This record gives sequence, structure tokens and C-alpha cells, in this order.
Amino acid sequence: MGSAPGPSSKVGAVVITMGNRPDELRALLDSVAKQDGDRVEVVVVGNGSPVPDVPEGVRTIELPENLGIPGGRNVGIEAFGPSGRDVDILLFLDDDGLLAHHDTAELCREAFEADPKLGIISFRIADPETGVTQRRHVPRLRASDPMRSSRVTTFLGGANAVRTQVLAEVGGLPDEFFYAHEETDLAWRALDAGWMIDYRSDMVLYHPTTAPSRHAVYHRMVARNRVWLARRNLPALLVPVYLGVWMLLTLVRRPSGPALKAWFGGFREGWTTSCGPRRPMKWRTVWRLTRLGRPPVI
Repeated sequence: MGSAPGPSSKVGAVVITMGNRPDELRALLDSVAKQDGDRVEVVVVGNGSPVPDVPEGVRTIELPENLGIPGGRNVGIEAFGPSGRDVDILLFLDDDGLLAHHDTAELCREAFEADPKLGIISFRIADPETGVTQRRHVPRLRASDPMRSSRVTTFLGGANAVRTQVLAEVGGLPDEFFYAHEETDLAWRALDAGWMIDYRSDMVLYHPTTAPSRHAVYHRMVARNRVWLARRNLPALLVPVYLGVWMLLTLVRRPSGPALKAWFGGFREGWTTSCGPRRPMKWRTVWRLTRLGRPPVI
């Protein structure tokens, strides 16, 4: 395991790509190379595809098949040694994102050094043209002010920093999720182990405004993984409450007929397939989530 994060902490970055955004990937890597302080070592994982040309010094791994977002990121973690132990901090960045400022890595070093219980930092995502942060990109219920930094209960998968000690202690992302809710699964395990998560509005990743439903598998994966998330992590009494609330919220949003059919198919799949190991969180963690403004029933 790396030494405790401090001013000279080693920072690494994991980027997964499908190889279809070479220009955006190069711009992201250039923004990482421009970070103040010691060099950030980068690993780019081709998730079932070749990796486009990258600058000298950037390591690449090409996987023969697409392992999904958590699977690809886990391969990137292990490229830095077991649980990423060769570095103290790992940045996880979308391949079509761009670090807006040169001091993000230094701010991460300072934040982790200042707070020994801080395990994960969620960056602010802003559209590069408008500067607008989508409400869904603020990882808390009271999301109207994206410029307010705060403690939170989850984080954004493609714009964050993780203390590698957290990964060593609670494990990586759940491979089987493939896409959707893998961050919340890791966040809940980290919180249950006593770590905290911060949303920082001053750490910015530029990213084009998109709709998550652009992915063909979105509705099925979201529903299936929501069930898996609850089955894996919640005390038994809260599982039906949490899933009942999310079913109600889904119906209130009035998705299209095909989307609703896919959602219910995924919901059923979540109950009839293996969710991986079940490790229900402590009730004191439920109380901590509640005090942070997001009880694990919503």
C-alpha cells in the first residue's frame, strides 16, 4: 500500500476507452500531463478495442473483450499493483472529458492529506461550451447549487479521485454490474468501512452534456443493478423499501413503453440472477447516510 497521501503523494490516472474518440482522448491526456506538481502516471485501458495513439510515457492495456465500465477500471487499478498500491491516489477520468484546471491533482493531494478519513472525491462535471453542470451530476438530493461543495454519499464514476487505501480495504468496483450504479456500490462499502466522500466544485472535469439513456442497455442495466445494489449492501428490512421507492419514482417519470418494458425486465433479472457477495451495511452506516442527507431508501 502507498504511503499516506501528502504533498508528494503519487497520483495515477485510469482512463478506459472504446477507441472511438481519439481526439478527445488525446485532449484529456494532454490536460493530465499539464497538472501541477509531480507527474501523474496514466494507464489507458482499451475495453475490447485497440487504444488510439497516445503520448509517450502513457501505458496502455488492450483487452480482448469489453469488460464493462467497472471491469475495465478494475484492470486499470491493478496496473498500478494490487489495489493500486504503487500510487497513493487514483484519478478515474472519462475519455471524452478534460481537466479544466492545472491544479486538480495538487488539490487532491492537499484534500487527502488534510482529512485522513477522506476516501473519495467526486469532481464537478461542467459542459465545456456553457459551463453548466447537469443536476444529475451533483451527487446529492439537494442538487440545485452545483457550486456548493459538501460531504456526499456517492460519486461520479468518470470524474473522481480515490485514495488507494480504500480499494485495498474494501475492494474495487463490482465487475458484474458492467454499467450503472457501480460507483454507489463502492461508495456504500467505503462509507461502511468508515471513509468519507466529498463533492468538490473546484475540481472540474469538462464533459459534453449528454443523456445517460443514449446507451441502448440503459433502462435494463439501471433496474437490474439497482436490485443488485440493494441485495448486496442493504440490511434486509430496507431492501423492499429502497426498491419500492425507486419503482415508484420510475413510474412517476413516465418512461416510454419500450423503456418501461426494459426497466421491468432488468428489475426481474436483478432478483433472478446472482448479485455477488452480500455484505449488508451496519445500521450506523444507514444513520450516517441519513445524516448526510441521503438515507438508503432513495
